Formats: sequence, C-alpha cells, structure tokens
Amino acid sequence: MPNDPIRDPVPRNRGIYLLPNAFTTAALFAGFFAVVQAMGGKFELAAIAIFVAMVLDGMDGRVARLTNTQSAFGEQYDSLSDMTSFGVAPALVAYQFAMVDLGRWGWLAAFVYVAGAALRLARFNTNIAVVDKRFFQGLPSPAAGALVAGFVWLVQDNRLNIDPAVLGWTMFTITLYAGIAMVTNLPFYSGKSFALGRSVPFWVMLVFVASFVFISSDPPIVLFILFIAYGLSGWVMWYVRARKAKSMRLKLKE
Repeated sequence: MPNDPIRDPVPRNRGIYLLPNAFTTAALFAGFFAVVQAMGGKFELAAIAIFVAMVLDGMDGRVARLTNTQSAFGEQYDSLSDMTSFGVAPALVAYQFAMVDLGRWGWLAAFVYVAGAALRLARFNTNIAVVDKRFFQGLPSPAAGALVAGFVWLVQDNRLNIDPAVLGWTMFTITLYAGIAMVTNLPFYSGKSFALGRSVPFWVMLVFVASFVFISSDPPIVLFILFIAYGLSGWVMWYVRARKAKSMRLKLKE
C-alpha cells in the first residue's frame, strides 16, 4: 500500500549533501589530529588543530544555510564531530599536557569537561527549536575547547613561565570552569544574527580586516584573551538581564 498515509509518511530527503558535510569531516579530522598529536607530546600542534576545527565547525552550518543544504543527517553528524573535536580532544590535550601529575584530580577535571560537552550538545539538540537563536544557553563547546587549547598554546609558545605544580592546577581550573560553564544557563552571544549573505556597511569590512591583522600579530596571546573574555561574557550578560528584570519589577510595583 504505497499511498497509505500511516505506512508511507511524507517522504524525506535521505541524500547526504557533500559540501557542508565535507567541512564537518574536516573539523572531525582536526579534532582527531589534535588527539594524536597530544599523545605524541606535540601539544602546540594539538592546540592549533582544535582552533582549526573550531573554524571549520563554524563554516559547515553557514555553508549549509547559504546553499540551502541543511539536513537531519548533517545536524547529527555535526554534533558527533563536535563531541570529538571540542569534547574529547580538549580534555585529553589538557590532561596529557599538565594534569597527569595531579592524579585522580586531573582525570576527574578532564571527565567533568567531557561530560559537560556531552550534556551541552544533547541539550542544544533538544532545545534547538525553542531557545533564543541570538544567544547560546551555556558556553558553546567550540568556545570551551578554544579556551582550553588557547592556554596550552600560550604556554607552549613560551609566553608563560609557570612552575609545573602551578601549571597543573591552573590547567585544572580552566578545564573545570569550561566544563561547568557549558551546562549552565548563562547566555552567550551566538553571532547567528550576522548573515553572510546580507549587505553591510563598508566599516564592517574594515573591522573584519582589522580583526584578522590583530589576531595574526600574536595568535596565542590574542586568541586566549578573546576566549577568556567570551568565556566570562555570559556572567556579564546574566548580570545585565538580572538588573533589567529587577528594574522592571520595581516599576510594576510603583
């Protein structure tokens, strides 16, 4: 009974779009590459690979929207890729880099991070249709991975001379914070309101170019500072919203 509405629901496109999923595959490879490099003690390459994965992950969704090639397969594949590149990879890099000597505290911090990433991605997938698209609920996993990888890259670039004992607990604190921040309800700006296909003023292009120049001047320091600021921005936004809500309640009482 091919026309039975119960047995034959609205047909779905079961094809796999190549272009956006190619970016997702590249991001997955970068995350896997980071794990391999960390196991070999090449932590700077591992940290850079996580940043590369972050860039590729940001491109696959935009490419899918621009080319109108979104699919349920792509959404699930992207989440699995994110779990590898921004869940497992940063935790393993952080543990191998500075937390091995902390014993159980080291691997517990790494596990909190992995669990936070898994919970964050699961919540994102289930709430994707009901949340405010302008803001993420909790620190997004790519930003959490960049926060961890940024610190590793900064230290490996010989910009910070830290005692090994202090280094381990600093890495512990950053990893634990990133893991917990992912499962909070703090609002973090998503940037999804910025459309690539929309015309923008000329000054926006100048700012875009200036940002590239600024980051390329000293990538380890600049990127770490940027993601530290982003990682704390959720608290600022939460405070601003709380103040506005309190002000509204006071006005209603008057």
